[in-house]
Amino acid sequence: MARHPRRDFAPVTVFLLLFRLLSRLPLSTLHALGSVLGSLVLLAAPGYRKMVRSNLAQAQLTDPGLARRAAREMGQGVLELPYVWLRPEDEVVARITTANWELVEAARRRRQGIIFLTPHLGCFEVTAQYFVLATPDRAPLTVLYRPPRKGALRPLIETGRARGNLRPVPANLSGVRQLLRALKRGEAIGLLPDQVPSEGEGVWAPFFGRPAYTMSLPAKLQQMTGATILLAWGERRPRGLGWILRIFAFDETLAGSAEEQAAQINSAMERLIRIAPEQYFWGYNRYKIPRGVGLPPQAS
Repeated sequence: MARHPRRDFAPVTVFLLLFRLLSRLPLSTLHALGSVLGSLVLLAAPGYRKMVRSNLAQAQLTDPGLARRAAREMGQGVLELPYVWLRPEDEVVARITTANWELVEAARRRRQGIIFLTPHLGCFEVTAQYFVLATPDRAPLTVLYRPPRKGALRPLIETGRARGNLRPVPANLSGVRQLLRALKRGEAIGLLPDQVPSEGEGVWAPFFGRPAYTMSLPAKLQQMTGATILLAWGERRPRGLGWILRIFAFDETLAGSAEEQAAQINSAMERLIRIAPEQYFWGYNRYKIPRGVGLPPQAS
């Protein structure tokens, strides 16, 4: 029996209304509510709880309270999205301070493009927004984007992520071509290198000591263009004070096979995550095997 369209549409409508109402709350309130939400999810969702604890154990992070803190931070990350996406641009930028921003300025002066690599750590949404809203010339930034499964949510997400000169492009061949063209123009792009790619778009490389299917795109783009790789993440400050956008140089020279290059990038992501492990999204199934991809070498 076909579903009634109103039954599908109603939950999305309620979600959109709630999202917009939440955007009017102070950031401190959203973070407080997010902490409660994250704690409840950890208690009520055994699958999520198991994933968090398994990933923490794989990273050899044994602090018994870390899973609870990570769950609270996850909840804060969810409920800060309405603020980041829908509040006036100047309000969002005013909540962001930077560390090592001179690395970005130096890379821009080289005019060979910038590849920002940002793991699912802290508020990764603000890293892109700050670049396009706070640079004096409001420089463009192109980022890969996976459309939501529910089409009714697409306008909200695209509007939230397309502020200023932030340009979301689809995570397909067309999007990759747009990333390459942006770099060749000397512009910046942003990638989440700890996101599991689809078949044919990655290689197996260690991540906290276990093989993880890892995108090979960052290394390919860098070697095709000579762009500067910078590591970036938005550290969430306590009590709703905002975020610190931290920039780090990628000091290694990508070399060797695609697997070796991916391992270099994964190692850099691990170093960032260990700075504030409670702010990493440990509930993400980083070690999943995408459809059509064979088992990692030691498991085959």
